[in-house]
Amino acid sequence: MAETIVVLDYGSQYTQLIARRVRELRVYCELLPHDATRDEIARVQPRGIILSGGPNSVYDPGAPPLPDFLLDLNVPILGICYGMQLLAQQLGGRVEQSARREYGHATLYIDRAESPISNFQSLISNLESPLSVWMSHGDQITALPPDFVTLAHSETCPVAAMANPARQIYALQFHPEVAHTPQGLEILRRFLYDVCGCAGDWTPAAFIATTMDQMRARVGAARVLCALSGGVDSSVAATLVGKAIGEQLICVFVDHGLLREGEARAVVELFEHQNLEIIPVDARARFLEKLRGVVDPEEKRKIIGAEFIRVFEQTAQSIARDQPVRFLVQGTLYPDVIESRAPERRAAARIKTHHNVGGLPDDLPFELIEPLRYLFKDEVRAVGLELDLPERVVYRQPFPGPGLAVRILGEVTQDRLDALRAADAIVRVEIENAGLGREVWQYFAILTPLKTVGVMGDGRTYDHVVAVRAVTSADGMTADWARLPNDVLARISSRIINEVRGVNRVVYDITSKPPGTIEWE
Repeated sequence: MAETIVVLDYGSQYTQLIARRVRELRVYCELLPHDATRDEIARVQPRGIILSGGPNSVYDPGAPPLPDFLLDLNVPILGICYGMQLLAQQLGGRVEQSARREYGHATLYIDRAESPISNFQSLISNLESPLSVWMSHGDQITALPPDFVTLAHSETCPVAAMANPARQIYALQFHPEVAHTPQGLEILRRFLYDVCGCAGDWTPAAFIATTMDQMRARVGAARVLCALSGGVDSSVAATLVGKAIGEQLICVFVDHGLLREGEARAVVELFEHQNLEIIPVDARARFLEKLRGVVDPEEKRKIIGAEFIRVFEQTAQSIARDQPVRFLVQGTLYPDVIESRAPERRAAARIKTHHNVGGLPDDLPFELIEPLRYLFKDEVRAVGLELDLPERVVYRQPFPGPGLAVRILGEVTQDRLDALRAADAIVRVEIENAGLGREVWQYFAILTPLKTVGVMGDGRTYDHVVAVRAVTSADGMTADWARLPNDVLARISSRIINEVRGVNRVVYDITSKPPGTIEWE
């Protein structure tokens, strides 16, 4: 098992970012709910534990507490914001509402004279003071717990950092995980390497070697199916498992009729050259019939997830009568798990059900193999490059498993699919021709059910609105709308209106994530 840091989630908007920063420092990290059991935490044998921030006050009735066993685990602990206040309260300090809240940029002053802690242990003592940090709190520590020392303060916060090195407990009122704290990554690095003793073995090559060993041990001589869509995630998952078990793997590419223009043919041609056995299945009519009359996005996702499994089940029966297929490989990623409120993220809110997580049927006839389940998208791409996958595959923009079904608002019909495919192809071509394909994380068209009045030639039209979505992101957990050049937007709009029948208006989505999601459904 890789050396692991556990982040206990108390509901902060930055919790996932803490995990990202830890992994950037080449240390494996898992998010667990704040009420995780002792066994759940012990399972990963953590080198250290980070307590996230959160929206609660520690003195509120029902506020999430510190697990009663946590301090007995004898591993280093770092509390951030609410996590710091929780430690202070639990260990005999005092937390009170601040006379003045701190939200945003703040100046941190390091208390060198008052702190007897060595530079090696303090995380911040030999950094240049004052520091620019990011605060987000309405409470503060007004009395230290016994045997703790103050490491830093701000103008309105007397205890902005504290520590008890003998017990390896450290706490910060500010957020080191955000870019607005310039020295934040260095502070986290010191906790991971100097305090927790991590070696930094979380690399793509190490992940591949470990995962291949796990696959061989789990699968044995069994046959394995892989749900191959041709996207980054399933492509990396298929290549990784195929490298581990060779001819035992059979890839099944299901054309559900919800793919982008020319995509089905391109996927089959690509993987025929990757020495992977691939079986194409034409299920376009089948999926379209199942989606008839369905408008709710959650229902769409669940129908598509269930139907995928039925197709795989039938395919498995037809190709392996003499040796049943026991396993199914999926390219599930950590953001899918987080947003779908999978069991290990039970304390988080469900944003939407990803078809490959919460959309699977209860009577699943396979055991799932999800080698990428705890990776973020950029980590998957790094693994793909390490596996020598072509860059055009590794850097292919993300595409949802339910495909165009969740980019058509309302019922999915063949006519609406044809219109969206044409509009989406224009968006992709124009952005890529402008040389922005690698700069923009994701870009696509959405067909809305809205109709607006327009004028074409000398006549009145009453046709549909197409929305264009383009975002920048590092991992899909947060995103900002892409500032596309005006001339690119103008070409996209002009071409869609002139070339896609039934559309007379194009709008551009300038919503970040949060509060929106990248996809509209």
